[in-house]
Amino acid sequence: MEIKDTLVILLAGGVGERLAPLTKERAKPAVYFGGPYRIIDFTLSNCINSGLRRIFIATQYKSLSLNRHIRMGWSVVSEELGEFVDILPPQKRVGEHWYLGTADAVYQNLYSLVREEPAQVLILSGDHAYKMDYSKMLRFHLDKGADVTLAALEVPISDTRRFGIVSVDENARVIDFQEKPENPAPLPGSPQVALASMGIYMFKADVLVKALEEDAARQSDHDFGKDIIPVLIKTAPVYSYRFYDENKKASKYWRDIGTLDAYFEASMDLCHVNPEFNLYDPEWPLRTYQPQAPPAKFVFAEEGRRCGQALDSIISSGCIISGSRVSGSILCPNVRVHSFCDIEQSILMPGVRVGRHARVRRAIVDRDVLIPRGALIGFNSDEDRRRHTVTESGVVVVTVDDEPLIGPISEDALRIEADADRRGAAQT
Repeated sequence: MEIKDTLVILLAGGVGERLAPLTKERAKPAVYFGGPYRIIDFTLSNCINSGLRRIFIATQYKSLSLNRHIRMGWSVVSEELGEFVDILPPQKRVGEHWYLGTADAVYQNLYSLVREEPAQVLILSGDHAYKMDYSKMLRFHLDKGADVTLAALEVPISDTRRFGIVSVDENARVIDFQEKPENPAPLPGSPQVALASMGIYMFKADVLVKALEEDAARQSDHDFGKDIIPVLIKTAPVYSYRFYDENKKASKYWRDIGTLDAYFEASMDLCHVNPEFNLYDPEWPLRTYQPQAPPAKFVFAEEGRRCGQALDSIISSGCIISGSRVSGSILCPNVRVHSFCDIEQSILMPGVRVGRHARVRRAIVDRDVLIPRGALIGFNSDEDRRRHTVTESGVVVVTVDDEPLIGPISEDALRIEADADRRGAAQT
């Protein structure tokens, strides 16, 4: 009954500037991750796996592709039983401005929240990758008699400037909350570790409504971490729930893949033999919208001349690798790699087409990009920076408006290509 009385509000309206240019045409939670998945799928899968089936998704910027993805891929709940996964676009119910912060995004949708008459409200973010059973956090919240419970993760002191840091007493009650502090308070008995807020908040519904109304009436950033939580710590029982990871690995996995380098590193980890994040656990299914596409296909098996193969890679449905080598890479659905190419440590978004003799290394290729014949991406840093977005670690991001460098094709490569084409013509 506690689960059924809990409402989820998933915040998915951020601009995602640090992931640009991948967020030029889409919201950050709609960015592809791990092949067929979108970033938002991991939080939504956590909700469904936790038994939470009343979910509002607050969208804002460039939300068309996200809205379509939710509509086509997340109709897994029963409206007859009062379940829903509904989009909440900005409606300007309380003013003429868009969402001013995370708290304001919920405040502007109080009408929808109150109509559902929940006992508890769970606030989530749609741009993190992790596995968590929120029902365990709900049980902790109820057992403590908390007005607010926030999920927290142990992080090294050296990383605390990126997080809101929580200080707790021996009963896990929060006694202080600092947003990105210079000198954070460590955990008692663990001087090298601090508790970082994960941006996951469980509220008593009436406490949330009152806190949002009071915050809206004063000058603030209208943010949960900066404004709502620090005020409530002084007046209400606020507790910290230690993140329990359902990923079943030695170290806890929670990633804010909010920068291009963080996104790339987390993606490349998925290609390892034993990745940190397990996509293949049948006890914790990860759902998404799967396009109607045929199985992946690898064609031509002429070793040393033209051979379609993928090593240490994730290949999604609808992909065809035609006489090329793919290694340590992720191919999203419906990618086509033509012959004599070499794709290494790269992410190819849906619909990418790679022309013959192209070489791509340490790159993120955006959706529907056509990589021309003989293109060289990731081999000439000066040309890459002139033509594309390049991250601090040297990852090249290729969009549909870019013009990649075209390299020379050797005489031997042209002769092998001509011989292969003649053999293919003779066989048909």
